[in-house]
Amino acid sequence: MNIRTTTDPISLRDVPDPDHHPCIYEGDGDNGIEIYFESEENRQTYMQIEVTDHIVLQSNLSDSYVAEG
Repeated sequence: MNIRTTTDPISLRDVPDPDHHPCIYEGDGDNGIEIYFESEENRQTYMQIEVTDHIVLQSNLSDSYVAEG
């Protein structure tokens, strides 16, 4: 599943016309997230953020799986 978000993660403002703004795609092609930015400067700021602790979420696609949380 691919997710598209139009909230700029740097400014936290909505990007009203995403087709005319910079974006990045993070994922493997089948599953990922498309993130849109108000400006190229915000995109570059986001790209420079270093994450030290990565969390990998995995799901269970069986019929008996019940999400808890």
